[in-house]
Amino acid sequence: MAKQNKLKIIPLGGLGEIGKNITVHEYKDSIVIVDCGMTFPEDEMLGVDIVIPDISYLIKNKEKIKGLVLTHGHEDHIGAIPYVLKKLDIPIYGTKLTLGLLNNKLKEHNLPNAQLNVVAHGEKIKLGHFEVEFIRTTHSIPDSAAIALTSPVGTVIQTGDFKVDFTPITSDVIDLNRFAELGNKGVLALLSDSTNVTRPGYSMSERTVGETFRNLFYKAKGRIIVATFASNVHRVQQIIDAAELNDRKVIMSGRSMVNVTTVAAELGYLRFNEGTIIDIKDMNKYRKDEIVLIMTGSQGEPMSALTRVASNEHRQIDLMSDDLVIISATPIPGNEKTVSKVINNLLEKDVEVVFEAYEDIHVSGHACQEELKLMHSLVKPKYFIPVHGETKHLKMHADISEALGTPRENIFILENGQTLELSKNEAGLGQTVPSGHILVDGLGVGDVGNIVLRDRKHLSEDGLIVVVVTMDKEKGIVAAGPDLVSRGFVYVRESEDLMVEARRVVKETLEACEAKKIKDWSAIKSNIRDDLRTFLYTTIKRNPMILPIIMEV
Repeated sequence: MAKQNKLKIIPLGGLGEIGKNITVHEYKDSIVIVDCGMTFPEDEMLGVDIVIPDISYLIKNKEKIKGLVLTHGHEDHIGAIPYVLKKLDIPIYGTKLTLGLLNNKLKEHNLPNAQLNVVAHGEKIKLGHFEVEFIRTTHSIPDSAAIALTSPVGTVIQTGDFKVDFTPITSDVIDLNRFAELGNKGVLALLSDSTNVTRPGYSMSERTVGETFRNLFYKAKGRIIVATFASNVHRVQQIIDAAELNDRKVIMSGRSMVNVTTVAAELGYLRFNEGTIIDIKDMNKYRKDEIVLIMTGSQGEPMSALTRVASNEHRQIDLMSDDLVIISATPIPGNEKTVSKVINNLLEKDVEVVFEAYEDIHVSGHACQEELKLMHSLVKPKYFIPVHGETKHLKMHADISEALGTPRENIFILENGQTLELSKNEAGLGQTVPSGHILVDGLGVGDVGNIVLRDRKHLSEDGLIVVVVTMDKEKGIVAAGPDLVSRGFVYVRESEDLMVEARRVVKETLEACEAKKIKDWSAIKSNIRDDLRTFLYTTIKRNPMILPIIMEV
């Protein structure tokens, strides 16, 4: 009976990785999910578009799910929802902008009937055995919130992504008072953002970037091109403010940039004068020093607007020598090479490029060490679970919590799928549930697995040889062939001798099969594969994928 009444916290994503954030809170017959995000594929995930969490545990327990609550509208927290809603019909709760951005995504996926419920900061909702409260936080997108979940066992606070900015772009300062109130009442557990835990001190205020923009815009003589995250609405607002201050018109470029800014403007989170935003088709009606372009591509994404501009592939924008390009973002770990390539392409075209190394044109939306310490000191949790980060982030955050007085045995560095079971007086690890990556490739969800990725990697590294043979099935003799086709292995015209020898090896294998009266086609294919692989590796130390095809005469 005691086991049944324990609160279970089960991260299905976001631990040991950046992105794909999703956490399950379960008490008796009630499950509340916090966030449901995606992440981008790793280098070895060839051809994969995005990665979403494995929700098989939720599908198995779908009758317990009372709702999905969202901390904010970034892709790593809402990006997987359209795919999840095709498996689970569940109510979703979030603040106005968060649900506005999500609704836009759901329309693209033809899911217009989702149960979206707008919740204001400070509001409490009842979901099964949980009372859920949305607490105002500051982040790089408006309307962000921490989630406080109160069950009969106690209160758990999940911060979501946050920073402590006392001079945000809006008047909505993080509600530290509410965190302190909950801390004084007693908080059972804290799950806190670890993304910036390696950075000492405090994160700079977003207003710092606005000052830099104003200075750069004032000095610019030609067009200004700014690349930033589409979802960083505060950043876009400051770019628009600097443009208006210098009598410039603003053009949005890039599908996600247009979508996000349209939703943000409709909901009142972006403010600008009438006539400031113009269509890209009208760009040539204005002088160069009257134009600001805001576009996607701050991470060097292959199909983004800035990447296409840098490689002369954009249909409507050609670079000019007096253009000023500002990259207002820090490369996400793993994107450094692609961002550097875009910068080099721009510099080769003699345009001026400003990025973080030279100017304060980006500040993080995540708390640094001193802000994380402040959150711990206000909340005073009994148990601490670092989330949102790779292993190095989680361990460093655990060390900070211990230095602030949390007993080491009360700190849990979990892995995705691990269950933490909490009662009022004790905590321990429970069973592990299914978790991991579901790969999305085009319209296919989950149909690309480890075997397909292994084959793609093999093909990309070693190429392919197709062996085509026509056989008489009854007699077990070769009627035509063998013919060899090489793709990504060698250039046939310059390797004719090798291909002739390879064909001879296959021919000898077929003759040996015929002599042994082997008529089973799968056995013949296996012999062809083995003999040809041995020959090629012995000859040129390569191991291409070999695909024998036998046609019946």
